Amino acid sequence: MSTDEKGRDLTGLTFAQIAAKYGEETAINAGIAGDPDASEIDADQNRRLRPASEALPEFVADWRRTRGKQKAPIKQQITIRLDADVVEHFRSRGRGWQTRLNAQLRRAVFPD
Repeated sequence: MSTDEKGRDLTGLTFAQIAAKYGEETAINAGIAGDPDASEIDADQNRRLRPASEALPEFVADWRRTRGKQKAPIKQQITIRLDADVVEHFRSRGRGWQTRLNAQLRRAVFPD
């Protein structure tokens, strides 16, 4: 950091000192200007930018399939051993087999 866009000398000042004296925006811009890894994107680079879904479709598809942490968990993760044919029956019908198995158990335990 040496000078800002208004020509003020910022040499030797910390982020907090710059923010206190000239404002947070100036401190942020001074930090960006002093970072060799934070370069401006030129027009050619801007034209070559692509959405993540186009550039990395597998990554985006995997990311979209994951769920975040529940805010208030209502289900409990357990380990249970079931007969192989029971598991195969539910799995053979595709995604959501655990939800369907839970629904069947719920109907058996709480019939109405």
